[in-house]
Amino acid sequence: MNIINISSIKHPGVEMFSSLTEAQLRNRANPEDGIFIAESPKVINVALNAGYKPLALLCERKHITGDAADIIKRCGDIPVFTGERDVLAGLTGYTLTRGVLCAMRRPQERSVEEVCHDARRIVVIDGVVDSTNIGAIFRSAAALGIDAVVLLL
Repeated sequence: MNIINISSIKHPGVEMFSSLTEAQLRNRANPEDGIFIAESPKVINVALNAGYKPLALLCERKHITGDAADIIKRCGDIPVFTGERDVLAGLTGYTLTRGVLCAMRRPQERSVEEVCHDARRIVVIDGVVDSTNIGAIFRSAAALGIDAVVLLL
């Protein structure tokens, strides 16, 4: 376990949770370097079960031995940035409602056929203007046990 206590939003290594734009996270020029942020233990576990590679965790100190403990074990020796709630809220711009975020390697782009091949229940997202709604849709899909999500661009 590589626990790193932070007391400032300028701590080296936490940029992926705060200062990267969506375009930088996606990294269209080098898609293999793209990342995404998974929020909440449930969503992180779904991503880990699907084979996504974790890069770093950000969690409230109290969750290291609580809600995030199993996730930390599953993620191996990646950085686990932790601090008090107010420091983390200053970093992310909001209070971590589930107490844990995970930066993960963005997967190689797959065709709709590949994504939906064995899926029984599929969510299709089209015309979303506010990107924060995407997270809400994915969290709802995870809670409902949806097999695949297709985002039309």
